[in-house]
Amino acid sequence: MLNLDRLLRAALAEDLGPGDITTEAVVDRAARARARVVGREPLVLSGSRPFIRVFQLLDPELAVTAHCEDGARVAANQPLFTVYGSARAILSGERTALNLLQRLCGIATATRRMVEEIAGTGCRLLDTRKTTPLWRRWEKAAVRDGGGGNHRFGLFDGILIKDNHVAAAGGVAEAVRRARARAPHTLKVEVEIDRLDQLEPALAAGADVVLLDNFSPAMLRQAVAMNGGRALLEASGGVTLETVREVAATGVDLVSCGALTHSARAIDLSLELTLEA
Repeated sequence: MLNLDRLLRAALAEDLGPGDITTEAVVDRAARARARVVGREPLVLSGSRPFIRVFQLLDPELAVTAHCEDGARVAANQPLFTVYGSARAILSGERTALNLLQRLCGIATATRRMVEEIAGTGCRLLDTRKTTPLWRRWEKAAVRDGGGGNHRFGLFDGILIKDNHVAAAGGVAEAVRRARARAPHTLKVEVEIDRLDQLEPALAAGADVVLLDNFSPAMLRQAVAMNGGRALLEASGGVTLETVREVAATGVDLVSCGALTHSARAIDLSLELTLEA
């Protein structure tokens, strides 16, 4: 994985370029300030490490205090962080730091809402690989901070046979058979199906997990009955906060939702700066 500092330096370079011309023109070099970071709405905190590190990279003498831990539910207008030190450094890092924090808090907050929606069903909420390039580690961490679980991190750490793999292999059973023949005993084999008549061939071929893609609740209940506990069943496709409980209540073991990372709304955050005398 790419080092966090490399990612943050690239993000800062994108924003700062050769220099923050507004801050350099308006703010005295010696000016000291204290900044208070708050959310203008309730949130679940995530992304503390990248947020703090942005300011440390700009000026190692900046002091950043975190008032909450990642995963904490925070009310609107409650302090998240305090940053103290060079006013120029704080202002130059403000947007980059807030952009990252608002995104990761948005993912954690959306995840927490969905996790709470399916409470008591026995079903677990998972993310997908539909993440921002290069920021997957932190977006998946935000899902965990929200109480959700992570699906495979990448193409290298889990076998998930998708519809195009099935087409290339000549069918569900053959695709599972090939994967099973190559997979080490420690690795589960998951296959995606989009029709009920594909379920029995997938199970007979030895699939450990079957992803039920865009199944209606009625079809999901049928699949659960047909499966009889032989494999884990994962529901996926178009899951929203409004529909997730109905999906989870069908008896599936897992429900995955790409919207947790690709469509979560950024949290409204504010950095309020006060110049020190």
